Amino acid sequence: MNLNRRNFIKGTGAAVLSGVALSGQAANVFNNFAPHPIGVQLFTFFNVIDADVKGTLSKIATDGFTELESAFSKKGGYYGMKPKEFKAMANDLGLKWKSHHVLGAPFKMPKGAKMPLDADGKPMVLPVMRNLTSDMQQLVDEAAEGGVKYLVCANIPTGTLEEVKAAIPVLNKTGEACKKAGLQFAYHNHDMEFKPVEDGSVPYDMFLKETDAKMVKMELDLAWTMKAGKNPVDLFKAHPGRFPLWHLKDLDASRENIMPVGSGTLDFKPVFAAAKIAGMDSFFVEHDMPKDPYESVAASIKYVKANFI
Repeated sequence: MNLNRRNFIKGTGAAVLSGVALSGQAANVFNNFAPHPIGVQLFTFFNVIDADVKGTLSKIATDGFTELESAFSKKGGYYGMKPKEFKAMANDLGLKWKSHHVLGAPFKMPKGAKMPLDADGKPMVLPVMRNLTSDMQQLVDEAAEGGVKYLVCANIPTGTLEEVKAAIPVLNKTGEACKKAGLQFAYHNHDMEFKPVEDGSVPYDMFLKETDAKMVKMELDLAWTMKAGKNPVDLFKAHPGRFPLWHLKDLDASRENIMPVGSGTLDFKPVFAAAKIAGMDSFFVEHDMPKDPYESVAASIKYVKANFI
């Protein structure tokens, strides 16, 4: 079973330029954002990082990434460390730990899915994963201890109207707690949030409307958003300044397979051109469960540097 991010957390309580070169225009594509740090989402390395955390981060730094967004770990905690320990390791390698992903609700495998096999051929065993519904304050306190700027809800159930309505107070309360702790809270999407629930309401629209715009920002996963048929730039224009974080991955023509940035079919040129409208602060290259994560991110950053930075 190929476990990608959406399938991995889909049940959590229930988860470039397409050949267009910018030539000498690269400095303008950010609307004065360039030069800009390039981040990577560590879920890309889910299957390898726990075997050698420092070695993985060293390779990431060598590739030219300077910002990190952390996620789930088979070791639990922060890749088997306390927040301050992980921060120190990252900083020693010239990396800034900018953001951390947490679950919005208790983890559950999607219906009918089986736990994928680990390297030993046995079903993967995951540690208990805390979530915002049950452990919000602890997660906020740990993020503050680690000194990250953003705490991000990676996913929360949105399959029914009841689930969406239950999610909204969780997001608002976390936003309030983050503000008190000196953090910014954000919500990360997949394509499922754009699928209408039983009364025709669209979960993502409800989140935008019914959460506090200052306390609950959005981390827009550009690929999942475009897969859902939405134009990121339209969202930026409708809600300027609300999208400080982006995920950057590419998709093939079928929109079913994730690709390194620049090797797929998505056109990111207009998105990067609207970075100022979005309020973009950081973006993170990501590739869900690639065959070779190091090869994938090396190709992605090479493309991003050549075309956007």
